[in-house]
Amino acid sequence: MSAIRRGLPRVPGGEPWPPAREAPAHVVAASVEDVTTADAVAGSATAVGSPRGDVPLRRGLPRVAGGESWPAEGFAPHWVVSATDAAQEAAQEAAREAAGVEPEAAVAEDAPVLAGPAPTRSRLHPHARRALMAAAALVVVGALAVLVSRWFLGTDAGEGFVADHPGTYPLPADAPVGIPAWLSWTHFFNVFLMVLIVRTGLQVRRQTRPPAYWTSRTEPTSRIGLPSWTHQALDVFWVLNGVVYIVMLFATGQWMRIVPTSWEVLPGAVSTTLQYLSLDWPAENGWVYYNSLQQIVYFLTVFVAAPLAIATGVRMSLYWRGGERWDRLYPASVARKLHFPVMIYFVAFVVGHVALVLATGARENLNHMYAGRDDVSWVGVGIFALSLVVIVAAAVALRPVFVAPVAGKFGTVSSR
Repeated sequence: MSAIRRGLPRVPGGEPWPPAREAPAHVVAASVEDVTTADAVAGSATAVGSPRGDVPLRRGLPRVAGGESWPAEGFAPHWVVSATDAAQEAAQEAAREAAGVEPEAAVAEDAPVLAGPAPTRSRLHPHARRALMAAAALVVVGALAVLVSRWFLGTDAGEGFVADHPGTYPLPADAPVGIPAWLSWTHFFNVFLMVLIVRTGLQVRRQTRPPAYWTSRTEPTSRIGLPSWTHQALDVFWVLNGVVYIVMLFATGQWMRIVPTSWEVLPGAVSTTLQYLSLDWPAENGWVYYNSLQQIVYFLTVFVAAPLAIATGVRMSLYWRGGERWDRLYPASVARKLHFPVMIYFVAFVVGHVALVLATGARENLNHMYAGRDDVSWVGVGIFALSLVVIVAAAVALRPVFVAPVAGKFGTVSSR
């Protein structure tokens, strides 16, 4: 054991620092070796009288009163400075061990490597990487599904199954034919509102602090973010549009086109799915009927997914008035866990629906739904393109500067 070398006091009139104690011999040896190395560097620079490299020596206090800073001004080779730094680091590490301080392993592990080029990191956000991986997996699964479907339909069993279940069955004798104007308009409003609802819903889900807040005048405690108010206001219009659609659907008999009326719809849906996957589109005439797969998907969307979206959305909205009992029976956490997957379903439905509309005869299908006519003119395509312009313009204009004045008419909008 050797005594620790003490320096000047930290306060006037105090004792030298650090307090008197002994340190292990290896700490003192490391310190002496460090000083010796620094003295050797300084001495060599002084003896030569000229720079020995391109790294300037670090100078400290003079050794005698009124003298110059030590060591003398000069330069040292890079390897000498590196050796000195290594000696200093060794002495500091030994001192930490003597004091019982654990080394900062985490810092050492994360320290950048000085030798060689810095490691490159991927610029893709983790969400983007996961999305790309999911897209790649979807492409692989889709390609396998196409190959398997084409192989099966090429066998005798596959051909016999499609012949027995082509994917359609006769509708009731009084089923209507054609697409009425009210159906075209409610269809457009549904797409228009859904795009805006999904946009605001994702904004609410991602944001940490809303750009503004909305407070009800009748209930001052009802304070929500402006994007949440916009999302819920759009939901109200979407529900009203759905009510009009459901009423007209049953008043005009159009329900028979999307509500299955025969158990043949089940094997027919399997047959239609195989035909779609094989890229050999099934025979269809949307002006008169929908195939079995379309019927099941439209039925689930209108009578299952839509009510579920409304029920979960109302529970999380400012319109909820369930009371303490219903709050316990139907907690908001349950509604929140269901609401987002339902939105994902609607997005997947819209993407798949639009893709098949465009792939299975775009002009004829768009004429049916947007122009209300059964031909192959370009009228439906023109109306569809105009509707896209309106939807995109509305999505771009859905900003606080435009929304705040409207929200201010129904409550108080503030920045805090």
